[in-house]
Amino acid sequence: MRLQNRIKVARRAIGLTQSRLAEDVAVSRKTINTIENGVFVPSTVLALKIAARLGVSVEELFWLAEEAPDHSAQ
Repeated sequence: MRLQNRIKVARRAIGLTQSRLAEDVAVSRKTINTIENGVFVPSTVLALKIAARLGVSVEELFWLAEEAPDHSAQ
């Protein structure tokens, strides 16, 4: 399972840059970028802060998705 998110969509909907969102939740712009791109999984506290700043619930912002099976190992 992999954590997916709609941060970029929600952020753009209210006209926030990555830098501004990062500043508002006290992390670096790179942290926001890596979360948006699924490279980094935020802590529960950070996920709650991001959701609150974007005006959505955590459930609207994050969800678990099944990963595609890796058939290359066969």
